[in-house]
Amino acid sequence: MRGEPSCPKCGGRVRAPGLFSDAWQCPVHGQVHPMQPVIPPGVESLGVAVDRAKVPVWMPWPLPVGWLFTGVASAGDDRGGGRATAVACSGPGPLGGLCELLLVAEELGVGLGARYAGLDGPDPGPGLCLEGAPDAKVLAAGHPTPLWHVRGAPQDRAVFAGEACGLWLWAVVWPERSGLLMYDDLVLTDLRDAGAEVDLVPCGALTPRLLTPP
Repeated sequence: MRGEPSCPKCGGRVRAPGLFSDAWQCPVHGQVHPMQPVIPPGVESLGVAVDRAKVPVWMPWPLPVGWLFTGVASAGDDRGGGRATAVACSGPGPLGGLCELLLVAEELGVGLGARYAGLDGPDPGPGLCLEGAPDAKVLAAGHPTPLWHVRGAPQDRAVFAGEACGLWLWAVVWPERSGLLMYDDLVLTDLRDAGAEVDLVPCGALTPRLLTPP
Protein backbone atom coordinates (compact mmCIF):
# COMPACT_ATOMS: atom_id res chain seq x y z
CA MET A 1 0.00 0.00 0.00
CA ARG A 2 2.97 2.28 0.43
CA GLY A 3 3.83 2.55 -3.26
CA GLU A 4 0.71 3.10 -5.37
CA PRO A 5 -2.87 4.31 -4.96
CA SER A 6 -5.32 1.55 -4.07
CA CYS A 7 -9.04 0.95 -3.69
CA PRO A 8 -10.31 2.35 -0.36
CA LYS A 9 -12.89 -0.44 -0.15
CA CYS A 10 -10.71 -3.50 -0.76
CA GLY A 11 -7.09 -2.37 -1.02
CA GLY A 12 -6.77 -3.73 -4.55
CA ARG A 13 -5.02 -2.07 -7.47
CA VAL A 14 -6.82 0.72 -9.27
CA ARG A 15 -6.56 1.98 -12.83
CA ALA A 16 -5.77 5.65 -13.29
CA PRO A 17 -7.98 7.93 -15.41
CA GLY A 18 -7.28 7.54 -19.10
CA LEU A 19 -8.71 7.68 -22.58
CA PHE A 20 -12.00 5.91 -21.76
CA SER A 21 -12.64 7.15 -18.22
CA ASP A 22 -11.87 10.30 -16.26
CA ALA A 23 -12.16 8.44 -12.92
CA TRP A 24 -10.06 5.94 -11.00
CA GLN A 25 -11.40 2.42 -11.47
CA CYS A 26 -11.29 -0.67 -9.25
CA PRO A 27 -11.93 -3.98 -11.07
CA VAL A 28 -14.29 -5.01 -8.24
CA HIS A 29 -15.92 -1.77 -7.11
CA GLY A 30 -15.85 0.37 -10.24
CA GLN A 31 -15.31 4.12 -9.84
CA VAL A 32 -13.55 4.98 -6.57
CA HIS A 33 -11.63 7.73 -4.84
CA PRO A 34 -8.13 6.23 -4.72
CA MET A 35 -6.47 5.65 -1.38
CA GLN A 36 -3.08 7.29 -1.30
CA PRO A 37 0.06 5.48 -0.08
CA VAL A 38 0.48 5.58 3.69
CA ILE A 39 3.63 7.35 4.87
CA PRO A 40 5.24 7.43 8.35
CA PRO A 41 3.68 9.86 10.83
CA GLY A 42 5.19 13.30 11.19
CA VAL A 43 4.14 16.92 11.35
CA GLU A 44 4.98 17.31 7.66
CA SER A 45 2.95 14.32 6.46
CA LEU A 46 0.03 15.38 8.63
CA GLY A 47 0.22 18.87 7.17
CA VAL A 48 0.04 17.46 3.63
CA ALA A 49 -3.10 15.48 4.49
CA VAL A 50 -4.67 18.52 6.15
CA ASP A 51 -3.94 20.75 3.16
CA ARG A 52 -5.45 18.25 0.68
CA ALA A 53 -8.52 17.34 2.70
CA LYS A 54 -12.02 18.30 1.59
CA VAL A 55 -13.42 16.56 4.68
CA PRO A 56 -12.54 16.97 8.36
CA VAL A 57 -9.27 15.59 9.71
CA TRP A 58 -10.46 14.53 13.15
CA MET A 59 -8.16 14.13 16.11
CA PRO A 60 -8.69 14.26 19.88
CA TRP A 61 -7.10 17.63 20.64
CA PRO A 62 -5.32 18.29 22.75
CA LEU A 63 -4.29 14.63 22.83
CA PRO A 64 -4.75 12.94 26.22
CA VAL A 65 -1.64 12.57 28.36
CA GLY A 66 0.62 9.85 26.98
CA TRP A 67 -1.11 9.70 23.57
CA LEU A 68 0.70 9.99 20.23
CA PHE A 69 -0.27 10.54 16.60
CA THR A 70 0.57 7.31 14.74
CA GLY A 71 -0.36 7.91 11.12
CA VAL A 72 -2.78 9.33 8.59
CA ALA A 73 -4.33 7.92 5.43
CA SER A 74 -6.55 9.55 2.84
CA ALA A 75 -8.62 8.71 -0.23
CA GLY A 76 -8.89 11.07 -3.18
CA ASP A 77 -6.67 12.32 -5.97
CA ASP A 78 -4.84 15.59 -6.57
CA ARG A 79 -7.65 16.87 -8.76
CA GLY A 80 -10.50 16.38 -6.28
CA GLY A 81 -8.60 16.48 -2.98
CA GLY A 82 -9.05 14.19 -0.02
CA ARG A 83 -12.60 12.77 0.15
CA ALA A 84 -11.82 10.61 3.19
CA THR A 85 -9.27 10.88 5.97
CA ALA A 86 -8.21 8.37 8.60
CA VAL A 87 -6.19 9.59 11.58
CA ALA A 88 -4.61 7.10 13.99
CA CYS A 89 -3.41 7.74 17.50
CA SER A 90 -2.59 5.58 20.50
CA GLY A 91 -2.03 5.80 24.22
CA PRO A 92 -3.04 4.37 27.60
CA GLY A 93 -6.43 2.68 27.46
CA PRO A 94 -9.27 3.32 29.92
CA LEU A 95 -8.78 -0.16 31.40
CA GLY A 96 -4.99 -0.18 31.16
CA GLY A 97 -2.74 -1.36 28.37
CA LEU A 98 -2.30 0.21 24.95
CA CYS A 99 -5.34 1.63 23.16
CA GLU A 100 -5.44 2.49 19.46
CA LEU A 101 -8.03 4.85 17.99
CA LEU A 102 -8.74 5.43 14.31
CA LEU A 103 -11.02 8.31 13.31
CA VAL A 104 -12.37 8.37 9.76
CA ALA A 105 -14.25 11.22 8.09
CA GLU A 106 -15.59 10.52 4.63
CA GLU A 107 -18.12 11.37 1.99
CA LEU A 108 -20.99 9.01 1.19
CA GLY A 109 -19.91 5.84 -0.57
CA VAL A 110 -16.12 6.15 -0.21
CA GLY A 111 -15.91 3.03 1.96
CA LEU A 112 -12.67 3.70 3.83
CA GLY A 113 -14.33 3.68 7.26
CA ALA A 114 -16.11 0.39 6.67
CA ARG A 115 -12.86 -1.19 5.51
CA TYR A 116 -10.99 -0.23 8.67
CA ALA A 117 -14.02 -1.30 10.69
CA GLY A 118 -13.80 -4.76 9.11
CA LEU A 119 -17.24 -4.48 7.47
CA ASP A 120 -18.51 -4.92 3.93
CA GLY A 121 -19.82 -1.33 3.92
CA PRO A 122 -19.47 1.11 2.34
CA ASP A 123 -21.64 3.21 4.68
CA PRO A 124 -23.24 2.89 8.12
CA GLY A 125 -27.01 2.75 8.32
CA PRO A 126 -29.97 0.57 9.34
CA GLY A 127 -28.84 -2.98 9.99
CA LEU A 128 -25.41 -1.85 11.18
CA CYS A 129 -26.23 1.13 13.38
CA LEU A 130 -28.07 4.47 13.39
CA GLU A 131 -31.13 2.85 14.95
CA GLY A 132 -32.60 3.70 18.33
CA ALA A 133 -30.90 5.88 20.92
CA PRO A 134 -27.20 6.63 20.34
CA ASP A 135 -24.69 4.66 22.37
CA ALA A 136 -22.01 7.33 22.77
CA LYS A 137 -21.36 11.00 22.17
CA VAL A 138 -18.36 13.09 21.17
CA LEU A 139 -17.88 16.83 20.83
CA ALA A 140 -16.83 17.30 17.19
CA ALA A 141 -15.78 20.83 16.18
CA GLY A 142 -17.75 22.14 19.15
CA HIS A 143 -20.97 20.26 18.30
CA PRO A 144 -22.42 17.37 20.35
CA THR A 145 -22.30 14.42 17.98
CA PRO A 146 -24.12 11.14 18.69
CA LEU A 147 -22.46 7.85 17.73
CA TRP A 148 -23.96 4.40 17.44
CA HIS A 149 -22.22 1.11 18.19
CA VAL A 150 -21.80 -0.75 14.90
CA ARG A 151 -22.87 -4.38 14.87
CA GLY A 152 -21.04 -7.15 13.06
CA ALA A 153 -17.48 -5.84 13.41
CA PRO A 154 -14.62 -8.25 14.22
CA GLN A 155 -14.36 -9.08 17.91
CA ASP A 156 -10.91 -7.50 18.30
CA ARG A 157 -12.26 -3.94 17.97
CA ALA A 158 -15.12 -1.64 18.93
CA VAL A 159 -16.67 0.40 16.12
CA PHE A 160 -18.87 3.48 16.37
CA ALA A 161 -20.34 5.61 13.59
CA GLY A 162 -22.45 8.73 13.14
CA GLU A 163 -22.53 12.02 11.27
CA ALA A 164 -20.46 15.14 11.87
CA CYS A 165 -20.41 18.22 9.67
CA GLY A 166 -22.74 16.45 7.24
CA LEU A 167 -20.28 13.60 6.65
CA TRP A 168 -19.71 10.13 8.06
CA LEU A 169 -17.63 9.85 11.20
CA TRP A 170 -16.24 6.43 12.15
CA ALA A 171 -14.36 5.64 15.36
CA VAL A 172 -12.55 2.29 15.50
CA VAL A 173 -10.93 1.30 18.78
CA TRP A 174 -8.53 -1.58 19.55
CA PRO A 175 -8.83 -3.66 21.67
CA GLU A 176 -12.59 -4.04 21.90
CA ARG A 177 -12.68 -3.42 25.66
CA SER A 178 -11.09 0.00 25.13
CA GLY A 179 -14.28 1.06 23.39
CA LEU A 180 -15.12 2.57 26.78
CA LEU A 181 -13.04 5.51 25.56
CA MET A 182 -15.99 6.60 23.42
CA TYR A 183 -18.24 6.99 26.46
CA ASP A 184 -16.04 9.72 27.98
CA ASP A 185 -17.32 12.68 25.90
CA LEU A 186 -14.20 12.76 23.74
CA VAL A 187 -13.41 16.18 22.23
CA LEU A 188 -12.48 16.07 18.53
CA THR A 189 -10.90 18.91 16.57
CA ASP A 190 -10.83 19.26 12.79
CA LEU A 191 -7.13 19.84 12.22
CA ARG A 192 -7.95 21.99 9.20
CA ASP A 193 -8.98 24.60 11.78
CA ALA A 194 -6.05 24.07 14.14
CA GLY A 195 -3.60 26.31 12.30
CA ALA A 196 -0.05 26.33 13.67
CA GLU A 197 -1.07 24.00 16.51
CA VAL A 198 -0.69 21.10 14.07
CA ASP A 199 3.07 21.58 14.49
CA LEU A 200 2.71 20.62 18.16
CA VAL A 201 1.21 17.15 17.56
CA PRO A 202 3.39 14.52 19.31
CA CYS A 203 4.30 11.74 16.89
CA GLY A 204 4.94 8.03 17.46
CA ALA A 205 5.72 5.09 15.17
CA LEU A 206 3.46 4.25 12.23
CA THR A 207 0.66 1.91 13.29
CA PRO A 208 0.23 -1.26 11.20
CA ARG A 209 -3.54 -0.77 11.52
CA LEU A 210 -3.36 1.72 8.65
CA LEU A 211 -1.34 -0.61 6.45
CA THR A 212 -3.20 -3.89 6.83
CA PRO A 213 -6.93 -3.33 7.42
CA PRO A 214 -9.04 -6.51 7.09
